[in-house]
Amino acid sequence: MADTRVPRGWTLQQIRDVSGDREAAALDPVRPVQWVSVGEAHEMSHPEIVLGFHSLCLVKLVDDDDWYMGSLYDNGSVV
Repeated sequence: MADTRVPRGWTLQQIRDVSGDREAAALDPVRPVQWVSVGEAHEMSHPEIVLGFHSLCLVKLVDDDDWYMGSLYDNGSVV
């Protein structure tokens, strides 16, 4: 888990406090992430940060300032 990251200026405890999710976790960013639009799935490359909130997660890509919310599946993939 050495590759897990949180946003700059944040601690995992702060994320848990603000989200109200005591089990929020910084997840390994090496996982498949797909963007689904009108039934079409597109692979998103290079997640930098993945934060898990039970079955939901937030993903920030390496070269993108936006955050994406998705569903976290049992196999570790994000859609």
